[in-house]
Amino acid sequence: MARLSSIESAKRIRRRVDAKKAQRAKLKAIINDKTLPLEERFAVQLKLSALPRTSSFTRIRNRCMVTGRARGVYRKFNISRIMLREMAAEGLVPGVRKASW
Repeated sequence: MARLSSIESAKRIRRRVDAKKAQRAKLKAIINDKTLPLEERFAVQLKLSALPRTSSFTRIRNRCMVTGRARGVYRKFNISRIMLREMAAEGLVPGVRKASW
């Protein structure tokens, strides 16, 4: 099980990314608008860089929703490979069953 602090930190980063998503998108649209003068776009670039680093989407780390494990997380289920195997064997994951032949 992951440390509780790292799980809470990941949740905090996700909340901050969601809160700043619209603001970041608006600033990026202005930056990418080639019809605006270069000075105005540069000023907006400075505003974008002044935003908190943890509000960037690339700061999000996928973690298992059950254990908080950061590696081997399946995006489709949002759980780690270990928990997926255990839960599939118990029949807790809909549409997934253990293969046997």
